[in-house]
Amino acid sequence: MTHLAFIFPGQGSQKVGMGAELAKTYPVASEVFDEADEIIGRTISKLCFEGPETELKQTENTQLAILTCSVATLRILTQNGIVPKVVAGHSLGEYSALIAAGVLEFTDTLRLVSARAKYMAEAGGKYNGTMAAILGMPTEQLQNIINQVDGVVEIANFNCPGQLVISGETDAVNNVVALASDEIGARRCRPLQVSGAFHSPLMVSAQEKFKSVIESVTFKPLQTEIVMNVTGENVTDADDIKRLLLQQIIEPVQWEKTQNSIEKQGISNFIEVGPGTVLSGLVKRTLPDCSVMNVEDVKTLKLLIDEYGKGA
Repeated sequence: MTHLAFIFPGQGSQKVGMGAELAKTYPVASEVFDEADEIIGRTISKLCFEGPETELKQTENTQLAILTCSVATLRILTQNGIVPKVVAGHSLGEYSALIAAGVLEFTDTLRLVSARAKYMAEAGGKYNGTMAAILGMPTEQLQNIINQVDGVVEIANFNCPGQLVISGETDAVNNVVALASDEIGARRCRPLQVSGAFHSPLMVSAQEKFKSVIESVTFKPLQTEIVMNVTGENVTDADDIKRLLLQQIIEPVQWEKTQNSIEKQGISNFIEVGPGTVLSGLVKRTLPDCSVMNVEDVKTLKLLIDEYGKGA
């Protein structure tokens, strides 16, 4: 039997039309979108299927939309007997991963993500913050540049070898980008179209507001192993999971370490569950000897079922 790792995308993977084909083809996926619409009290499904893009990319909508699409895809996989040995999610994707691990119910997760997105958007509006990708620069070299700059700016994502993301006050981020561009070229540094300085100290107010929400939700015992963002390691205790979800709002995503942790468990087959192929690309760059498939529509789903489904 082939052991699989399910990895779930985060903010930035959204696109108009996501999930529409799956909802039309698979009743179990359509039910997920209907459930989300009812619980949220607005048609998140219409936003996923039809846009407009300007609304879809707003943090308050993006996080709920990606969560719903990922869970709809997950339900189809489960129905076809495709289950993971271990799961992980990039930032927001950690909530989809916790559903896959049996820790959270979809209803509770929608409530959590709705609050998380709201508080992060509020913090983004309160502080003038942004993020930028820095490509091809070693961590130590980038940290040395950050140390030269005044203001709040930190490494927010350790995505894969040669891909780091910084986050913080706009002026500080721009200053780091300017200095890094002098060393590795402007084409290797690019601002990200985000509404706030996620995974940085500028999100402390969001973290504080979110604490009471997360404490109100019951986390069930793990049914599937999970590797968490903040540590890049397996976590089993429900209280630890809650604590790490809170920390994740202001601390960096250790995604390179997460991928390596999964591979060290003897798992070399990764499935990206949800919209886009961002995480698939990161796996290819981090673990070139591992296999990775993404599943986001009927075509990719059929390829996956042929490879790993019942009777495959």
